[in-house]
Amino acid sequence: MNAVTSTRKLAELSGNAAAAALGPDSVVVLPTGAIEYHGPHLPLMTDYLIADSVANAAVDAAAAKGLDVWILPTIAYTKSDEHHWAPGTMWISWDTLMQTVVELGSSLAATPAKKLVFFNGHGGNLALLQVACRELRRRFGLQTFLMGATVPPGDHDGPEELGLGIHAGHAETSLVQHLRPELVDLSVAEPSVPAHLAEYEHIGFRKRVTFGWLSNDFATNGTLGDPTGANAAYGAELFDRSVTDAVAAFAEIARFDAAGGAGGGMAGGATPAGASS
Repeated sequence: MNAVTSTRKLAELSGNAAAAALGPDSVVVLPTGAIEYHGPHLPLMTDYLIADSVANAAVDAAAAKGLDVWILPTIAYTKSDEHHWAPGTMWISWDTLMQTVVELGSSLAATPAKKLVFFNGHGGNLALLQVACRELRRRFGLQTFLMGATVPPGDHDGPEELGLGIHAGHAETSLVQHLRPELVDLSVAEPSVPAHLAEYEHIGFRKRVTFGWLSNDFATNGTLGDPTGANAAYGAELFDRSVTDAVAAFAEIARFDAAGGAGGGMAGGATPAGASS
């Protein structure tokens, strides 16, 4: 970091201050959430709230450890069309989101910073952001990374979720109870676990074979999980673990060198014609 400032929110700096604060080793974090249906018991802003809250806490904690980490405002409207049928879902198309993140990457490339982290809180964004990481690497020479807003999903399934608690279930409901308890209404929460999917050995959300789906495909109320046992204490534990894990990841990103010190290759991250990867 080239300048000392009390904020880690890049948008709170003036342009001149940002140029002075950022350097080639600065890590810039861009959280991505969603505004979408999360059953009758959770707010539409669930994914946005979790991504924004964990990212800001992690950036502050990382900065306190001396890491050169900065955060951009969280993107709220993303690729949520799997919930297109449900009231309140606000979604944009894949090409609109891709163009948005590519243009933001182009803007970041005009600063001294060279490392961009997508800090994602919505599963529907994953495939697109993976493609965007390579696009930004190739076109602008940025080092790009994609990480989840919480510790890996398999680490926090609810006891009755059969590995299918991916949306508005035990973990997300507990997190929102911790962060904004007044937004949770457990009196209308119901388990919505498509147990028949657990019978497939190879096909599933976290198995070798994935599949295209909409959230109303499963004869449920549009959620996937069991929120009925959620509680704020578990949400606090999950939040703390997610922040701690993110800080450790930021430390690795700060020192990451794909070439292992062997040199940078061709400009902009390009490889010679005919090379494979």
